[in-house]
Amino acid sequence: MTIKATAMVFSEVGQPFENQQVILNEIDHNEVLVRILYTTICTSDIHTFTGKRSLACPCVLGHEIIGEIIAKGKKINCDFNGHLLSVGDLVTWCVYAFDKTSEMAKKGIPQKSEGLYKYGHHQFKPDDGLNGGLNGGFATHCVLKKGTAIFKLPDFLSYKQAAPINCTHATIAGALRVAGYLENKNVMITGTGMLGLSACAMARESGAKNVFAMDINPERLVYAKKFGANKLVDANLSADEIRKLYPKEKIDVIIDTTGIPAVMELGIETLNIGGIAVWIGAVFNQPDTKINAEMIVRNLITIKGLHNYTPNDLGFAVDFIAKNHSKYPFEELVGKEFLLEELPEAFESAKSGEHYRVGIRQ
Repeated sequence: MTIKATAMVFSEVGQPFENQQVILNEIDHNEVLVRILYTTICTSDIHTFTGKRSLACPCVLGHEIIGEIIAKGKKINCDFNGHLLSVGDLVTWCVYAFDKTSEMAKKGIPQKSEGLYKYGHHQFKPDDGLNGGLNGGFATHCVLKKGTAIFKLPDFLSYKQAAPINCTHATIAGALRVAGYLENKNVMITGTGMLGLSACAMARESGAKNVFAMDINPERLVYAKKFGANKLVDANLSADEIRKLYPKEKIDVIIDTTGIPAVMELGIETLNIGGIAVWIGAVFNQPDTKINAEMIVRNLITIKGLHNYTPNDLGFAVDFIAKNHSKYPFEELVGKEFLLEELPEAFESAKSGEHYRVGIRQ
């Protein structure tokens, strides 16, 4: 079977995407060939596009992807949960492929395994076909490599609901896992972008007593109510002012999605004794975060970081969206759509910050 794939290739900051045609290589027994149906532009894609982070270029960006299986290797029978996989199935997959025998995988941190192969990050080498790096969402096809955790998706999910699962919602699932038991606790989410709204909804469904949303943008704060937030906090307030605003509700858990040092510092100061802070937003270079060590020690504060997620986190996220897709307005978070050939315009729209997500439909 000979298939000609199209990729929108990113070469460097300030340069236009290049439309390239590639003849696909035959997949091996441990791979799956997917026709990409929908991809959303993640904030990290924008960071690469604008030069806030660097990748080996040229590359094909995009990792919040869903697709339809059009061919699978002989050794691929089931998804990560044991559900049978067939040609025509709608699937998503982890943003990385990993070796289960690696040291980090054995420690329960597969996302930091040696030799990790990351979708939407790997260098593109057109002479080597899809096996050489045409693995991002801004293309017509993708080969899922050996060691990729694949998840079959329910047919009732819309593309807009499903595409962000394997980055946004899986990352938040990992953050909640790291935070631990949330039932009857006061949880504050700092930042009400895509990650923050997902965190509000998951915290609410995890039994949090109160879900606080903090942001500098009053419109986004009000919108967070649709995703389960019931306490709103202006990020311009000090820790003392926040405590005076809500004197009876002490914050037990902070989940920071901003990566902004001043916000992370404020979150630490706001925590109750024995509180836990989970940081997931600091994924690009920022000034150092200043922490009072005595406050950490005397207040028994725990700080945990999370980068990416585990396959089990993605499985949790798939189930969460399947169960709650009509309870929370996840679909309307994708505010605008473009076709693949309109990718330059799509990135300009995404850069504006007007929409939580911009979608690319094939």
